[in-house]
Amino acid sequence: MALNYIWSGFFLVGFLAALAQWVFLGDTEIFKRIVDGTFDSAKAAVMDIALPLAGVMTLWLGIMNIGEKAGAVGWLAKVIAPFFSRIFPEVPKDHPATGHMVMNFSANLLGLDNAATPFGLKAMESLQTLNPNKDEPTNAQIMFLVLHTSGLTLIPLSIMAQRAILGAADPSDIFIPCMIATYVATVTGIIVCSIKQRINLLNRVVLGWLGGMTAGIVALIYYFTQHLTKPEIELVSKVSSNLILFSIIIIFIGGALRKKVNVYDAFIEGAKGGIQTSITVIPYLVGMLVAISVIRNSGIFGFIVNGFSWIFTGLGMNTDFVPALPTALMKPLSGSGSKAMMIDAMQTYGVDSFVGRLACIFQGSADTTFYIVALYFGSVGIKRTRYAISAGLIADLAGIITAISVAYLFFG
Repeated sequence: MALNYIWSGFFLVGFLAALAQWVFLGDTEIFKRIVDGTFDSAKAAVMDIALPLAGVMTLWLGIMNIGEKAGAVGWLAKVIAPFFSRIFPEVPKDHPATGHMVMNFSANLLGLDNAATPFGLKAMESLQTLNPNKDEPTNAQIMFLVLHTSGLTLIPLSIMAQRAILGAADPSDIFIPCMIATYVATVTGIIVCSIKQRINLLNRVVLGWLGGMTAGIVALIYYFTQHLTKPEIELVSKVSSNLILFSIIIIFIGGALRKKVNVYDAFIEGAKGGIQTSITVIPYLVGMLVAISVIRNSGIFGFIVNGFSWIFTGLGMNTDFVPALPTALMKPLSGSGSKAMMIDAMQTYGVDSFVGRLACIFQGSADTTFYIVALYFGSVGIKRTRYAISAGLIADLAGIITAISVAYLFFG
């Protein structure tokens, strides 16, 4: 699916939705809201995303270059190679891209967004060196992106913090449901890409790794929920996440000094690419975020939610989950937009209501697919997406369905 059709479709659908509201509902301000939204989104793409990203990218690309010269990234690649060689068969064993992907997944798992993005962009850049057709992604790039968009995070700290701010009786009660939903989305992403790429997942290595990761996640969930209180969970997650992140820096520098690498020169050499990467992605970010803004401000989500409510009511189904759907529908498009909808759901229906909790689970069940596609593919100049977006959206759908199911199980 080419970004050309997606981008154009957002504008056309948004215009038709706005036109319908103007004609049938008499909303004379709808077009002004859309136009104002395009300017705000274009400004946000540069001032709130690209420029701050330049500083973070400069720092972490420098740190990553130190890690590469120290041999740490290569060591990670060797450790994970048996598993990655099965799900990324196009990537040679011991290739630096493997270590970069591991760093990205690890940072995402710990909820370290600021570190995850530079690691992910570096991984995409490494994978691009193996790409014979620079305008469209390889199977390996699509698998990596879909796994990233599934948003596997161990502890949804920001969601728990927002629930605490709004006065939830137990802000961490959505911890296990979020973990289950995002894990199902991740596994679904692996399966969808594996079917498309004809990768055999039914072998001992893959099953062993997936089984081991599943067991590890279950053990951590059990420990957090059975042996720690809510304040302890938040404290442990904050301390351990930042300790691990700082330890990575120390290990990279220590390893480089041991190999007698000029650490500062290595940092400067890697850091030079940070600003250039941020400048490269600006047009892609502006284009995608402006298109998303048109969809958001055109009121199309209201039409969709009302349509779902009408359908499920007609089928005689329980429709308690429908008011939380705007968060789920916005999540693939905009992280800040879905967060705003999550907060609105909690404020409107109650922070401890079924809708409020389900909106939080939706927020934690996946990542922003379209934003990540624009950012990651844009950073290496990929213009055609092949099946990346459809596979990512299927994983998102699995996360949404699971989120609804576990919400009824835990809070229904």
